[in-house]
Amino acid sequence: MEVNTTDLMNAALRLAGLTAIPVDSDIMVPGKDIKKVLVGVDMDTAEILLAKELGCDCVVSHHPKNTNAAYADIMDHHIDKLVECGVPINKAQRVLKTQKEAVALNRHVGNTDRFASAAKLLGMPYMCIHTPADLISEAAVQKVMDEKLGQNPKAALKDVLDALNEIGEYKKSEVKSEIRCGAEKNFAGKIYVSMSGGTNGGPEVLKAYFEAGIGTIIQMHATKDDAKAATDQNIGNLIVTPHMASDSIGMNVILDEWEKMGVEVVVMSGIVR
Repeated sequence: MEVNTTDLMNAALRLAGLTAIPVDSDIMVPGKDIKKVLVGVDMDTAEILLAKELGCDCVVSHHPKNTNAAYADIMDHHIDKLVECGVPINKAQRVLKTQKEAVALNRHVGNTDRFASAAKLLGMPYMCIHTPADLISEAAVQKVMDEKLGQNPKAALKDVLDALNEIGEYKKSEVKSEIRCGAEKNFAGKIYVSMSGGTNGGPEVLKAYFEAGIGTIIQMHATKDDAKAATDQNIGNLIVTPHMASDSIGMNVILDEWEKMGVEVVVMSGIVR
């Protein structure tokens, strides 16, 4: 069976329950007859050159490299997640506004063509899969939380950390999950995993979750300001999981599927396999 870059992307979309390519994912350089792919969380010009040396037919990055200010639109997924937790949709849109505008401004000045142009010059098929993998990671971690702690109303943050550390990618990761707001003996309350939407929604989004009844938010990254704001709010708890290992959970599901399609997968650059 001959596999092309569209086949690889479609498999990722299907596994994530998506019907269209999100704005933070793309096939920048299409390719066909893909037999061997080099995959990492961040794949830049050096990794594209390495792929040539290793005899790979395609380079796949998890993090997007060529998106522009429109990347911020993927953050609207936070609105859906807030609404799912009981936040009115008009409030959800407002609390996201500050962080979304900041991301759009940062993306506007970026060199969006840097790595894609290198791949084109080298004739190397190149693509990125961000939201599909993040959605898979998010659902997988949420499932573990629901199954292990969902029936325990007095589960503490220590229990949350223990449950997270049983997940394969976290178990293998040198970096471990950390409590950024709260303490090990704090009751977790309702646990909600937020790992999609391009990036985290910022302090106002965290506050909206807490005010809606979420006791503990699990994210794969949070700034110092986010953690301080959550602490100052004094409402809920914040746990941050290892970023690379969190990305790897969803990526590994996709990579397993590609291997079933007959593609050899070589991993590097942050993938915990």
